[in-house]
Amino acid sequence: MRSAASTSPHALPHVLPVALPDMPPDMPPETFALDELLGDVAQYYSHKVLAHGATPLGVDWSCLPTQEMRFVQLLKLCEFDVPISINDIGCGYGALLAFLRKRYRNKTVDYLGVDISAAMIAHAKKRWKNCANAAFVQAVSGYRTADYSLASGVFNVKLSHTAAAWERMIEQTLRGMHAKSRLGFAANFLAPTPDGAPPVPELYRAPPAMWRNFCESAFDVNVEVIANYGMREYTLLARNKSSEPG
Repeated sequence: MRSAASTSPHALPHVLPVALPDMPPDMPPETFALDELLGDVAQYYSHKVLAHGATPLGVDWSCLPTQEMRFVQLLKLCEFDVPISINDIGCGYGALLAFLRKRYRNKTVDYLGVDISAAMIAHAKKRWKNCANAAFVQAVSGYRTADYSLASGVFNVKLSHTAAAWERMIEQTLRGMHAKSRLGFAANFLAPTPDGAPPVPELYRAPPAMWRNFCESAFDVNVEVIANYGMREYTLLARNKSSEPG
């Protein structure tokens, strides 16, 4: 969904609190400690889409070309020679669905968009109400199992939360994506800034080895790191070993 680009989180005006979907009763206690963090994120992006509508700025991307460049990298995970299903985590107003319909219009893709922002899901449902093989749900977890789960930009803007709290959220999200993906999952991250460049406190950056190593140690996956596609970031493609030939 989102990067970092357009507006400083400090400029966020007051909006009404956002209600998150209920957590499943069997979630461990540490999950509930993330409620405030997720509520802040939902409020931030709800404001964005209410201010800018179903546009890249509405999900905090600077422009359509860079938004679609990220989709190109994430979709390198997917095999389109057979019908597939995709969970789009942090789907926003459904920009990935638009890209799939443009780039893979002759392929069969069963699409589910998942977002914690009710305003995002409302925009998505209105925009895609007549689209077959596509649905949207407001959820933190508990969404369906699909062949692939993809997340674009959901780990970039941490607002005022600590890196440690943000990393707990990332771990939880990756665990959920792995659990709900038969063949694999993919996500992108901001890379560290060059030496001497001042960091932006509201953004989360990490070296590729950190999250590649986490995924390879936590899950039975092979991880491919894609970088050098024109932006200071990278994409992790995690393929379930059980689904790979040989």
